[in-house]
Amino acid sequence: MAEVISIPRQVLHQEVAVRLRQRIVEGHLAPGSKLNERTLCELLQVSRTPLREAIKMLAAEGLVELLPNRGAVVAQMSEQDVADTFEVIAGLEGQSGELAAQRIGAAELAEIRALHYEMLAAYTRRDLPTYYRLNAQIHTLINAAARNPVLTQTWRTVNARLQALRFRSNFDETKWKRAVQEHERMVELLARRDAAGLRALLVQHLEHKRDAVLDLMRSGQIGVAQAGA
Repeated sequence: MAEVISIPRQVLHQEVAVRLRQRIVEGHLAPGSKLNERTLCELLQVSRTPLREAIKMLAAEGLVELLPNRGAVVAQMSEQDVADTFEVIAGLEGQSGELAAQRIGAAELAEIRALHYEMLAAYTRRDLPTYYRLNAQIHTLINAAARNPVLTQTWRTVNARLQALRFRSNFDETKWKRAVQEHERMVELLARRDAAGLRALLVQHLEHKRDAVLDLMRSGQIGVAQAGA
């Protein structure tokens, strides 16, 4: 019998948001699909109140849309939305990398290295959920090492909308391998404190992510939002 873990009521909706976000990011809930409260309550073993609070959190992040007469649906982006949003995140990540290379401490660099090796192990196993979780932590730590709270808040807001698409960008084996190689180079440039080099690499890295996502959308492997939807 599975162990029942009690979650304090005041943080329950946050835990529900974490689990719901993971299901969206990993594609268990497809873009454009309706969030059925009864089904999700049964799946997550929670009541409707924390579920609704969690849905509001994800709506604020841009992962969920609250539509009149339809309720909550998983957010769906058009090709132009994707291109525009990746253009912004590429600039933000490039700036994060440039500042991080100038300001990162030894302990932070060691933590990024450790996560990188764990990520490589997940890649070797082709364990995409674990790989993506570690990958996201690395990008978050690079952003944090920039020591700019305004940059961090802006990056978090924009990046939240792209989590599910960044996850799917690794569906193509060749492009996934290229992303891993780019991460190898990121660690090298950070260690060398090469600010300009890391900025350029991160911009290129996000442009490659954008191109991978657009290719998947055009081939029908990712749903595309309809004009006016």
